[in-house]
Amino acid sequence: MKTRSLAARLSLLLSATVIVIFSLSGIALYHSLATQIGVRDDAALLTRIDQIRTLLRDEDAITLIQQKPRLFANMLGNTESLLVLRFPGQPPLIVVNPGQRPIPAITPVPADQPLALSSVHHLAAADGTPFISAAALAPTRDGNGQIEIITGRLMSDRTQTLNSYRDQIILATALAALLVAAISVWLVRRALTPLRRLAAQADAIDVRHLAQRMPEQAAAELQPLVAAFNQMLSRLEMGYHQLSQVSADMAHDLRTPISTLIGQTEVALSQTRSVGDYQALLGSNYEELDRLAKMIDNMLFLAKAEDASQAMDLQDIDLAQLGEKLQDYFDGMAEEQSMRLEMTLHGELRADPQLLQRALANLMANALRYGDRDSTVRVFNQGNSLMVENQGSPLSAEQQARIFDRFWRADASRHQGSSGLGLSIVRSIMRLHQGRCEVHSEDGVNRFTLRFPSVGCGH
Repeated sequence: MKTRSLAARLSLLLSATVIVIFSLSGIALYHSLATQIGVRDDAALLTRIDQIRTLLRDEDAITLIQQKPRLFANMLGNTESLLVLRFPGQPPLIVVNPGQRPIPAITPVPADQPLALSSVHHLAAADGTPFISAAALAPTRDGNGQIEIITGRLMSDRTQTLNSYRDQIILATALAALLVAAISVWLVRRALTPLRRLAAQADAIDVRHLAQRMPEQAAAELQPLVAAFNQMLSRLEMGYHQLSQVSADMAHDLRTPISTLIGQTEVALSQTRSVGDYQALLGSNYEELDRLAKMIDNMLFLAKAEDASQAMDLQDIDLAQLGEKLQDYFDGMAEEQSMRLEMTLHGELRADPQLLQRALANLMANALRYGDRDSTVRVFNQGNSLMVENQGSPLSAEQQARIFDRFWRADASRHQGSSGLGLSIVRSIMRLHQGRCEVHSEDGVNRFTLRFPSVGCGH
């Protein structure tokens, strides 16, 4: 389905808005004009009756009608008017009705009452043309007392005027809508020029130019979009560099044991060996293969841990029981390193048991591996924070900043027996728990802290 362009949408919206506004304005003006013309026509009709009243009051009505019949015809002014003068209940004295319209049967206004706009009656002719009429009584100096004046007018001129005005409004509205639509397209396309320019600049950014950023000197409305896009580029660049670095480190770490395996095997096959030599070779190869298997397992765990959708089995964990379990497991290793293990965990913590145990085990193995001999490794907690502390070589600020990176090792002495993934696994586990891990080194004491979110702030 083809998506309508933003310029087309804005143009249609503006055109529709103009049509609605012009239509409402035209309707209001049309009704205002019709009302004013109607009031003017009604007033003119009443003026005519008032003039005839005055004339009949000052003259002998019957004599005047008989001597000057054309006077009344001339007072009408056009062929669409109607005038009837008669004494009530008697035949008309004069009838001016060029249009041969039926004489309206309306109640005349008494002679002693003034004429008002409410005295005008509004009817419609057979073709729908408005017809206004009024009737009034006027005293006379002769005859039988009061004479009835009936007058009316067919409003053909007014209807034509209003129809013409209505057509002009419709035409003006249509032309205005077309003009606004055309201008809107041009204005919108011109206003969207910065957006098209940003799109072209974004299209030029590929994997070879991830360091490139969108210019921040954009229109005010586009600045949030530019800022969000640049932040996304920064994340992509960092992720791409991390992925490249991990790939390089992983290739390096895999190449060393594989080269060792190949070299040892080639030497063993170069000549006949004793059974003892072959057993020693197989034992050495087994150790290298075992290290490779652990490294691959760690990589698979990290890949799985990076997936935020991984299901977590959160439980309330008794830290004291967990401490006893870890102490039983690491007492042997601590004895081999001539170190002591002090476990003072207490209370409960809501976390995934398997992941928490693995994170603590990695930190404890790291602390025992790199701690000073005859020193103590302390494992304790303060609320939702777990600490693993040992005494050893201090870590510099740079080492502390990178110690949780994959395959990163502080120095060559930390390379032996380590895949460089243990602390990375700890960080991934804490991310899954929406917590964080920290390291602090001071006065020969290195402390790793796992900070879990408070209950209700995590998952």
